Amino acid sequence: MLNLFDRMNGHSRFSAFLLLLALACLPSMSHASNADDMAKAAQLDDERRMKALLAAGVDPNLVAQKQRGETALMMALREDSKKVFNLLLNARGIDLNLRARNGDTALMIASYKGNVAAVKALLDKEAEPNNTGWTALHYAAAIGNDEIVQMLLDASAYIDAGSPNQTTPIMMAARAGKIYTVKLLLDSGADVTLKNDAGMTAIDLAKKFDHDDIAEGLTHRLKQAGKL
Repeated sequence: MLNLFDRMNGHSRFSAFLLLLALACLPSMSHASNADDMAKAAQLDDERRMKALLAAGVDPNLVAQKQRGETALMMALREDSKKVFNLLLNARGIDLNLRARNGDTALMIASYKGNVAAVKALLDKEAEPNNTGWTALHYAAAIGNDEIVQMLLDASAYIDAGSPNQTTPIMMAARAGKIYTVKLLLDSGADVTLKNDAGMTAIDLAKKFDHDDIAEGLTHRLKQAGKL
């Protein structure tokens, strides 16, 4: 005996095929819709919408911003959406150490933005300060936020972390002319003699970008230590 599908004529079979194809696409369409909704909630700091999405079972780690590969938590930090950030920070199953397409983590974005409260909250939740490539300490040093630098050091951030081109946090601070950050890192044990892939030290970078006071101070400290 022929089953129902076998008894269908050609047109009916083609229509059934299209229906099955459409049904197969529903999960991906739903996934895209959830991502768009999470992105909007993060951008607008819409706590109510984000709560509804999470209550409906949407993954808090879903990539909400495709171009940058960022989660809603990362977007909330970038947009300074405090209510959504706090909600996601405490969401069941949240992964604080996911990386965006460029390698940034939530902690790195918070550090780059100079968001002291968010950095503290992430570290209290045991977000990892160390990873390969650029780190939160690089970013905090580059903007000269000494409070965040100290918080990261207290959380065991590697002080001489090397970026992909072996730039260290103290090099970033010296390049940007952040003299107090340079001193903080130096006093905390940063190695000023390290060189990046271009063969430049923190002193070289300070000189290149006309931060002579930093170059002179670092040179003096190296001479005192008998390293020059």
